[in-house]
Amino acid sequence: MPNREQVLELLNASGAFLTGHFLLTSGRHSDRYLQCAKVFQHVRFAEPLCAMVAEPFADEGIDIVIGPALGAIQMAYEVSRQLDCLNFFAERENGVITLRRGFAVLPGMKVLVVEDVCTTGGTVREVMEAVRQAGGIVAGVGAIVDRTGGSLDFGVPFHAALSIEMPSYDPDGCPICKTGLPLVKPGSRKPAP
Repeated sequence: MPNREQVLELLNASGAFLTGHFLLTSGRHSDRYLQCAKVFQHVRFAEPLCAMVAEPFADEGIDIVIGPALGAIQMAYEVSRQLDCLNFFAERENGVITLRRGFAVLPGMKVLVVEDVCTTGGTVREVMEAVRQAGGIVAGVGAIVDRTGGSLDFGVPFHAALSIEMPSYDPDGCPICKTGLPLVKPGSRKPAP
C-alpha cells in the first residue's frame, strides 16, 4: 500500500492538484482543488489509490459500492472491482440524490459509499440517506482525499487514502476573493458566479 508521500506523488503526477481560486461543490471557496478526474484517466494512478480505499473494507462483506455522480462513478467501479462486488452510482433528480437506472439496494445489503474528495461530507450523507431509505446498511465511507484532516464523522468507519487539511472559506469571508483572483468552478455541480 502506498504511504502518505506516495499518495501525494500519485496525485501530483496525475495533475489532480490545482491552485487558484475555486468554488467547491459545498459552496465554499479554496485556493487548492483536487480534480480527481485526472486520477481516473490512468489506471496506474487509480488502481493503487482505490486499493487504499478498498483495503480497510476487504473483510466486511460489502455487497455494493456506491459513489455520487459524476465525480465518484469511476471510483465506485474500481473500488468494487477490488472488492469483487456490485457498483452503482447515485445521481440528482430534482435536486435530491437518488438511485435510478434500475439500481436497487435490497434490505440488509452492506454498502460502501465512496467519494473522490470530501470537504464537508454533505454529498456523502445524502448518498448514505438514499441507501438507508432503500433498507441498505451503510458499512462505511471511503474517499481518496479527506480535505478536513480527519475531522469528518459519518457515524460509520471512514477511511481516506489521504487525510490533509486544506482550508476552505465561506464565500462572505473568503480572503482569496479580496485579491481579485477570478473564481473558477472546475467540478460538476454549480457554475461559478
